[in-house]
Amino acid sequence: MNADETQPPARRRLDGAALREMATVFRYLAPYRGRFAGAILTLLISTGVGLAFPYLTGLLLDAASGKAGGAAGWAADINTIALVLLGSLAVQAVFSFFSTYWFYGCGESAIVDLRRELFGRLIGLPMSFFAQRRVGELSSRMTSDLTLLQDTLTMTVPQFLRQCLLMGGGITLVALTSLQLTGLMVATFPVLILVAILFGRRIRGHAREAQDRMADSVTVIEESLQGIANVKAFGNERFELGRYGRELAAFLRVILRTARLRASMVSFIIFGIFGSIVGVFWYGAHLMQTGALTFGEFTRFILYTTFVGGSVASFADVFSHVQKTLGATERVRELLRETPEIVATAGAEKFPRVAGDVRFDGVSFRYPSRPQNPVLRGLTLHARAGEKIALVGPSGAGKSTLVALLLRFYEPDVGTVSIDGRASGDYGLAELRDQMAMVPQEVLLFGGTIEENIRYGRPDATPEEVRAASRQAACHDFIERFPEGYATLVGERGVKLSGGQRQRIAIARALLKNPAILILDEATSALDSESEHLIQQALATLLEGRTAFIIAHRLATIRRVDRIYVIEDGAVLESGTHDELMTRPDGRYRRLAEMQFGEQRAG
Repeated sequence: MNADETQPPARRRLDGAALREMATVFRYLAPYRGRFAGAILTLLISTGVGLAFPYLTGLLLDAASGKAGGAAGWAADINTIALVLLGSLAVQAVFSFFSTYWFYGCGESAIVDLRRELFGRLIGLPMSFFAQRRVGELSSRMTSDLTLLQDTLTMTVPQFLRQCLLMGGGITLVALTSLQLTGLMVATFPVLILVAILFGRRIRGHAREAQDRMADSVTVIEESLQGIANVKAFGNERFELGRYGRELAAFLRVILRTARLRASMVSFIIFGIFGSIVGVFWYGAHLMQTGALTFGEFTRFILYTTFVGGSVASFADVFSHVQKTLGATERVRELLRETPEIVATAGAEKFPRVAGDVRFDGVSFRYPSRPQNPVLRGLTLHARAGEKIALVGPSGAGKSTLVALLLRFYEPDVGTVSIDGRASGDYGLAELRDQMAMVPQEVLLFGGTIEENIRYGRPDATPEEVRAASRQAACHDFIERFPEGYATLVGERGVKLSGGQRQRIAIARALLKNPAILILDEATSALDSESEHLIQQALATLLEGRTAFIIAHRLATIRRVDRIYVIEDGAVLESGTHDELMTRPDGRYRRLAEMQFGEQRAG
């Protein structure tokens, strides 16, 4: 079910409330209010000068026909009037340039600020938020929705202001020409505006649904490309194409419904506007036949009427775009209203490097997205400062969840996690995570150079420190064999490197950070035997003086740790050293060890 379907009241809010919602986006124009005011001023001048064009044209025709009335001087000379016309066009062109340039500059700058704030809010949100959202949906919010807002600030707002000025000025000047014709023309406006509002409300609902469908299609693209190796390995190119095609078909159905509504609205307004103009022209022709209007006055009236008609007709497109923008604004505002993690508090107490004494006391936890499934059940364990702790157990036992709680991706439902005798919640997130580093089982490298990926552990590290960490992680030699060395681009998600190379770079990244607490989640699982041996030798020295949590399925890699915790069904089943656990005849760890070591001997 679409998320919007669960919130029908939000769609039926009054347009006034929705417009106030969109108006909050305009606060991003505040830093550029000087240029924005200049853009409005030049727009006023440009439009005002443009309104003089029909008046001057009327004067020119009356002067040419010898019916200039009481006009004298330049107003009776066709050459002078022509020069004034050209001058007005030049003034309008100059001010239009600055108006357009400043509107674009302000709009683009404001959207850049909004993009920056929105991205900052996204990456600052807790893991529980991302567990319930798809990456493609969030990417769509950052791209298509903000593009709509960008178009609104750079094009729709100036167009709306310009058309309002043209319509208001045109009606005023038409009224000065002939009140009778003006009354006939204005009488049609209320009906046209009412129809535009009714159509616009329906268009807004469809536009928001179209944005949801587009977000779903973007999600399919991102998932397919991120997992392209799996797609090809299973030969599922046609399946993914079909999945994407279904999402596009759903998007197209909504777009076509919107297109029918927009086409109907535009057709009605065109017929209504120009039908009323035909009526006005017919009546004006009668007035000219009776001598109540001169040819110049009638021409002036026709031009002003065209200005007014074009302005009203353009409001249909403006209104339609505003309706689409309202949906995008609501989506963006929903993300901006999400409560981020409090990563750092101003004036928070700074504390030195922790010793690394970690304790879990009676910790129970359920993921917010799966509240019916307990993951940890009263788990208790203790890692003394500097100890190497191994977490062993079947998949789904809760090992990775324990690490997620240690990093405070989530908070425990029951029990406490403490570091150096102090509850982890009492530390600021930034300073707490600054004390830790993690090497995950599935390494994600960013699409820059090898050096940039290693330096991610500590952005202010020197090149010498980067290379020292690389040597400790046994990756310096293979990096140097690349033609570009440390400047080698790793490709999207590190696809240009092997799994073992990616993992060693991730280890170098963690070592560069020099954390008090190191988390290794199957950190050597993708290494060949020679590389694993090198890493194990390095870790034997590098783990001294820091607390390490090692999640391992290959028990041969954890024989020398200080303590092994066997976790099953969210609780500690056994704990002890390798030798202690092997002395238990019916122990779970012993059965696992005998199974693995027996398989290795058989191999």
